[in-house]
Amino acid sequence: MSAVIEHLEGEARERLILWLKRRMQECDITIEALQNALQQDIEAVKRIRYRDAWGNTWTGEGELPEWLCRAVAAGQSVDHFLCE
Repeated sequence: MSAVIEHLEGEARERLILWLKRRMQECDITIEALQNALQQDIEAVKRIRYRDAWGNTWTGEGELPEWLCRAVAAGQSVDHFLCE
C-alpha cells in the first residue's frame, strides 16, 4: 500500500491517507498493529528461498512441498527454483 501512496501526488495522496486513517479507526487498527503486520509480511518474504512461475513458494525448511516434488519428479532441479 505504501508504494501506491508514494506514487500519488497532492490532493489524491492526501485523500487516500485520510481514507486509510478513517478505515483504521473504524476497525480499531493501531499504527503499531499495522507496523507489526507489515514487518511480519516483510520477514515472510525474506524467508522465501524457492519460488516457481505460479507463485508457489518454499522456505527450504521441512519436507519438499508438493509443487516442488512434482517438478523434481518431472526432471527439474531444485536449484532451478532458488530465489536470488
